Amino acid sequence: MGGEHPGLRMRLGQFGAIIALGSAVLVGALATIAFTGPAAALPSFARQTGQPCGTCHTDFPGLTPYGRRFKLLGYTVGGGKYRTTPFPALDGGPAAYASDPELAKLAAYLKAPQAGEVQEKGWVPPISTMAIAGFTHTQAPLPQPTAPYSDNNNTVLSPVSFFWGGAVTQSIGAFAQVTYNAPPAGGFSDPFGHTWTWDNTDIRFADTARIGNLDVVYGITANNNPTVQDLWNTTPAWGFPYVVSSLAPTPATKTLIDGTFAAHVGSVGTYAMINDLLYLEATFYRTLDFRTQNSLGTDPFGAPGLFDGVAPYWRIALEPHWGNHWFMLGAFGMYAAVQPWVDPTFALGTTAVFQDSDKFTDFGFDTQYQYQGPNYWLTFRGSYIREFQKLDHTFFAGGSSNPTDQLNTLRLMASFAYGNNHRIVFTGQYFNTWGTSDPLLYAGLASGFSPDSDGFIAEVATSRSA
Repeated sequence: MGGEHPGLRMRLGQFGAIIALGSAVLVGALATIAFTGPAAALPSFARQTGQPCGTCHTDFPGLTPYGRRFKLLGYTVGGGKYRTTPFPALDGGPAAYASDPELAKLAAYLKAPQAGEVQEKGWVPPISTMAIAGFTHTQAPLPQPTAPYSDNNNTVLSPVSFFWGGAVTQSIGAFAQVTYNAPPAGGFSDPFGHTWTWDNTDIRFADTARIGNLDVVYGITANNNPTVQDLWNTTPAWGFPYVVSSLAPTPATKTLIDGTFAAHVGSVGTYAMINDLLYLEATFYRTLDFRTQNSLGTDPFGAPGLFDGVAPYWRIALEPHWGNHWFMLGAFGMYAAVQPWVDPTFALGTTAVFQDSDKFTDFGFDTQYQYQGPNYWLTFRGSYIREFQKLDHTFFAGGSSNPTDQLNTLRLMASFAYGNNHRIVFTGQYFNTWGTSDPLLYAGLASGFSPDSDGFIAEVATSRSA
């Protein structure tokens, strides 16, 4: 995969004016070390493409340029010994590479086809599983742990996930996840006792076109978590750390776009990648009704309420690339009016929401630089999100001291993945959350009536590819 890839060289001539976007952020640092077990990409994707996991991933789920294009094209690219589509005519393999210039750009990354490869491929359902065992030690004992947990030094098998990942037709593909999470150490805050839930899900239609002198990949995404559809690991849904302990405490506050409504929403959106350079997307989210969320294993009260109407999400990114260097500079954002639950404890048994709403406007800027060496990948990522909160309901209900607040998050990460298909990955991140002091909204927090928290995360992981 090294060397110059003519089909992937940046094309800046027609987009000179676009280059003047935003500002960049840089690297992270190392502190507390966490050792994790082996990580791998979805075996169903490897079976479908015929590629080892290291072709798509620097580490799981961090993506290489090939992995980003595979996702952009709707998880439909074939080329392996097996097909996931029910019908042989919809394989999307090497023949498609020859006939479609956008698919042909992937050929620079593919390993050479095996001699005498059988053309008629058997169908294998695109099913995969994942299980992660973790050991958690905290500086302070856990408050009021429930059986089978002790107040410290716990080993937990969580999460356990099942995936459907791969092509459905030549133009439609899916990444769908169902996950088991062990009960929390302090007992269920979920009044319904859910352990199984639908997790990150992204169903896509993708196709290619040529408009004038522009090569375009375009598509439709239907997903359940804002930013899960993104191609770079700079937005919240796939941000580092990729796996966290289900027992250890985490920052008490986060922006709305940072997973607040993950698995509580459904969406439809459109996207386009123009000339391998400019990415554009607009997606619209609605919260699922109470009964649907509960049926899917999601605690409806795990989110602060329901959207009043539709919440729009937008994304723009510019990715010039040359040789073995890829650089991305982007921006994204979301607006949502949230109607809070009347009784989030469910003590009264009501599922009603208030008619007035709190308004959240999130703006984010992100960047990534990635370099492929002869036997390693070097990646730097950064993101900054600023959230404007207009607390029309919460303030007048006595839940906040201010009618408006702001919340900011900053993440700076560096990763070094050494090895080809069998890798060791060193990752470090600095994170910082800060915002408006609000004695009522943040009452009881150790930070003293403010959302402020910061720290360092470091990880050493092994990655083995088939």
